[in-house]
Amino acid sequence: MANLTTTTVKSRLRGVVFDMDGTLTVPVIDFAAMYRAVLGEDKYKRIKKESPTGIDILHHIESWSPDKQQKAYEIIADYEQQGIDKLQIMPGAAELCGFLDSRNIKRGLITRNVKKAIDIFHQRFEVIFSPALGREFRPYKPNPDPLLHICSAWDIQPNEVMMVGDSLKDDVACGKRAGAFTCLLDETGRYKPDDFSVSGLHPDFKVETLSEIQNILETNFDLNA
Repeated sequence: MANLTTTTVKSRLRGVVFDMDGTLTVPVIDFAAMYRAVLGEDKYKRIKKESPTGIDILHHIESWSPDKQQKAYEIIADYEQQGIDKLQIMPGAAELCGFLDSRNIKRGLITRNVKKAIDIFHQRFEVIFSPALGREFRPYKPNPDPLLHICSAWDIQPNEVMMVGDSLKDDVACGKRAGAFTCLLDETGRYKPDDFSVSGLHPDFKVETLSEIQNILETNFDLNA
């Protein structure tokens, strides 16, 4: 665990909002293959070179013609269905949620996946997040609106909430823009210090496993809601 900020006075924390794919669930979707299928090899390589921290595929297809958009969404839906078929809860997720419940800390979910995937996650693993927003909620991450919506529903200020996710460009950006604390889950060492400098996005905390987050919360925050 690397604490990327130094705090002398503990801030109050009343809620944690999670990304789903690659955060609450084990990453199984081959995003690179999906992006290639949607964009084509040449366009994929060009956009990847221009966007080293990740490709926002939903943003790229928004300006396409309706017919072309429909084909793109069908490809994305096929890959997402493969992800649903192989859905596994991330190690440490259930235990972390149990800890949050024991401290009366609210937990929500924001994903760029569809609501169907959220519903299946809830049913299969019986760990419920509320509110739980899919990409049907517009605008989606990295826009801060989904996180601000959850804060409003909870009647909690964004600076009393942490956003946890595995994407710098989506999850950390969403949290930062909303004014929340951010925690980047980086299991494989995907992100380097240069990525933070180039993007201008510096997560408050960075972990390799969800199991590390309980200690971060207990050490750095006032959890007495």
